[in-house]
Amino acid sequence: MADITLFGIFFLFFFQLISDFVEAIYAFGLMGTSIPPEIVSVLFLFSPLLLLFFRKGVSEKSIWVFGGLVLFSRQLTPLMDTRGVMILSGIGVGAFLLFLPALIWNRKTKPTTIGSGLALGVSLSILFRTLNSGFDISLDGLLEGVGWILTMIAAVLMVKIFAGSNDEGCEDIQPSGFRKVWVGSIGLVAVLILFYYALTAPNVIARWTGANYLMIVALMAAVLVATSLLFTYGSRFLRALSPGILLFWNLCFSLALVMTILPHQIKFPADPGVYPLYEPAVAPLWSLATIGMIVLFPVLLIDFVFLYGALADSKPSPKALGGSFALASLFFLVMIFAQVFTTVYDYIPVVGPFFRDKFWLVFLVLGVITSLTVITLRKETITRMDLSVRETVSSNFIWVFILIGLGSIFGVKFREAELYSLPPDQRNLEILTYNIQQGYSESGQKNFKEQFSLIRKINADIIGLQESDTNRISGGNADIVRYFADRLNMYSYYGPKVVPGTFGIALLSRYPIENPRTFYMFSEAEQTATIVAQITVEDQTFNIFVTHLGNGGPLIQQEHFLTEIVGMENVIAMGDFNFNPESEQYQLTTQTLDDAWLIRWPDDVDDDGVHLDKRIDHIFVSPGTQIVDARYILSPASDHPAMVVEIEW
Repeated sequence: MADITLFGIFFLFFFQLISDFVEAIYAFGLMGTSIPPEIVSVLFLFSPLLLLFFRKGVSEKSIWVFGGLVLFSRQLTPLMDTRGVMILSGIGVGAFLLFLPALIWNRKTKPTTIGSGLALGVSLSILFRTLNSGFDISLDGLLEGVGWILTMIAAVLMVKIFAGSNDEGCEDIQPSGFRKVWVGSIGLVAVLILFYYALTAPNVIARWTGANYLMIVALMAAVLVATSLLFTYGSRFLRALSPGILLFWNLCFSLALVMTILPHQIKFPADPGVYPLYEPAVAPLWSLATIGMIVLFPVLLIDFVFLYGALADSKPSPKALGGSFALASLFFLVMIFAQVFTTVYDYIPVVGPFFRDKFWLVFLVLGVITSLTVITLRKETITRMDLSVRETVSSNFIWVFILIGLGSIFGVKFREAELYSLPPDQRNLEILTYNIQQGYSESGQKNFKEQFSLIRKINADIIGLQESDTNRISGGNADIVRYFADRLNMYSYYGPKVVPGTFGIALLSRYPIENPRTFYMFSEAEQTATIVAQITVEDQTFNIFVTHLGNGGPLIQQEHFLTEIVGMENVIAMGDFNFNPESEQYQLTTQTLDDAWLIRWPDDVDDDGVHLDKRIDHIFVSPGTQIVDARYILSPASDHPAMVVEIEW
């Protein structure tokens, strides 16, 4: 049980570190909307090349150093600014990519032990995220102490497990074919990528599909409990698996994964005449693909067990391991770029446009690669693996997974917003629009807590958020909309799903959100969208629009936006329009709607002297709307001011 706990902590820390690493690199690009020079830090991924210099083998001290660097980096990363996070998390990721092949060289860890550790790490990641509305609770404020406790446990267990160990792994080195080693290494890394992209953060799957978050968490928890039972008691079943059966299982999982994504992938037409384009409805039957994908994902853990065992059985040299894992790291890097490019394709010359509307393709490639690597497994290799853990693990192991699963379900229910409506005599509504720059401050530091504090202080009744698309690896797989809505006790609608790769927009409300839907405007660059919904207060129904136009606020996009407003009353349209009052788009808009700011402050200056020459964040309302107050809240919490308007009805 001690070794499973140790490896569970290491896998958890790896998922946390790679998440921070990629997010920090992306944050520098976010500030400049271009490829940042800091991208050179991806060289940390190629740390396995250092194994080429371990001519006499990987000693026990080396394993301690690699593991110690993972623990050290994980603990200091939350204390750093964005650049510090990038460097320290990069060191930690690099150290893990040395630690894993070092374990293979050492050959003392049973394959099912490492697989059980991976399952435990995934379970802990799910638990920590559900307890904090999509953000890892062990990386958040006072509860960062959880990470310190886990680090101390891991340090003690490292001493217990590896102390006194000799270097038997250095004996009987086989001249293994390099192909066999690199194929196995890529297979292991492909499995880790799939877990990192989605399966360690259930909120990601929920935002792909719009599926019920609690259902996803409960199903994943049940599947992980079943997997722990399999690894503890199912050695006979595991040995009975042939490479052919395993391949079929992988293909079924890959198909279910792609079919989970594909119905939500929109192929945006090149003809402007078909816009505004409403997000097509997805038949409930497609939810079976999501359920199937979750039920089938234990095959990834079994893949990891067999690929790890086959690599250890082949007794590769450090040189072979170093070269193979470096090649696997290159594959990892390509997959990271591919995933990010599905969103930022417009900023990547030459290759970027290929990735537009191809979010599904990244997962298809990963599924196919994982499936192909298991073909190299031989039945006799599986048969002679030591696949039992029962003699060293009691039933307490199963109870750990059960308790973690129950804790994850509790986390979802505990954090759910306690929804309520305002008193019946409410005659004023406060409306807030805020571009939160994916939770980063004006200076490029992670800042969602300060943004939340600002929003809570304003205490608006209806909130429109822009650049809230954090349920991606570029946003640390966090869920900033869920985090805000849960703590503000508000209804929420997360506009365009993650899959189409648009700017994230969201609507939060103290009142029930009726008939929410998303439509898209024509774009030759990054895709843009608008949320439209109704909110009823007493006997008054408001038509709410939240949008974020592309750079420069293209005229055609605003025309498509205004098309949907024709004939509507009680309109409140808010967002980052990316055009200023001197633009043609603004003049076109104010032919239909009134600028709430100018209704309250006709001279374009409020009583505090606030005047924004190039304001692009607006709230427009139907003519005749009574504006009690309008304010721009200037704050470095984001690169945009928050705008709040109070209306009377």
